[in-house]
Amino acid sequence: MKAQISSVDAGGWRCGSCDAPLENMPVDITYMGSSFQVELPRCPRCGYTFIPPELAEGKMLEVERILEDK
Repeated sequence: MKAQISSVDAGGWRCGSCDAPLENMPVDITYMGSSFQVELPRCPRCGYTFIPPELAEGKMLEVERILEDK
């Protein structure tokens, strides 16, 4: 199953590890055998990805519940 979650704006965030500005980049997320691609703010240097609380507690939680019900 491949799903698309809307993008999140990097919004001027900087990496807490290396202080580089975050850039929106495609990120593959896998949960219970299902793969999702979403553009998220990510550090181009070290690769850390920022998942904002509203995405983690909102849309991703909704998708998680749908998958667990299957």
